Amino acid sequence: MEMIKERRKIHPQKFMMWIAIGSMAMAFAGLTSGFLVRQAQGNWRYYELPSMFWYSTVAVVISSITMIMGVRAFKERQMPRFRLFISTTLVLGILFGLLQYGGFYQLYHQLQQIRINGETLKQAAPVRIDGNPSESFLFIIAGLHLAHMAGGVIGLIIVFFRAFSTRVKVYNATGLEIIATYWHFVDILWVYLFVFFLANQ
Repeated sequence: MEMIKERRKIHPQKFMMWIAIGSMAMAFAGLTSGFLVRQAQGNWRYYELPSMFWYSTVAVVISSITMIMGVRAFKERQMPRFRLFISTTLVLGILFGLLQYGGFYQLYHQLQQIRINGETLKQAAPVRIDGNPSESFLFIIAGLHLAHMAGGVIGLIIVFFRAFSTRVKVYNATGLEIIATYWHFVDILWVYLFVFFLANQ
């Protein structure tokens, strides 16, 4: 019985990760709630999400799949497959950041419809962090997520170098599982934010 109870105990580092994830989830829930409250007050700019954000979403979803396969390969001690999937996950994580940059570049150069003397025209209306409140919320929420994503990429870089190190012979999956849990969280978080922005564009 004592052995069964011992096995059911959650690892302290995993427990701390779940606490951190809970805190981050609450923070983003507060930000998106604030977004909706401020939107209802008016003086709100609506814009279309650029295609780059769609591509980045696809990249991040695929990265979660490759991460799952990488963890599985590690536990089965299939190191060549593990290195392949971790490398792919890292590349997709970096690609996500680059596509996000491209998305904000497109957003900055997005044309906005305006009416002058009864005539509808389109002009460049850059999206700025110090512009309309809707723009400020977008930059803060997406930027904060990107910062969390960067933390995940740093973790993946560490895993990547350990995967290709000939000195590392330990097959303890705890550290990898913690990074994988964090990675899945920031991936799911972006999908949530992307759907949220789509519904309120």
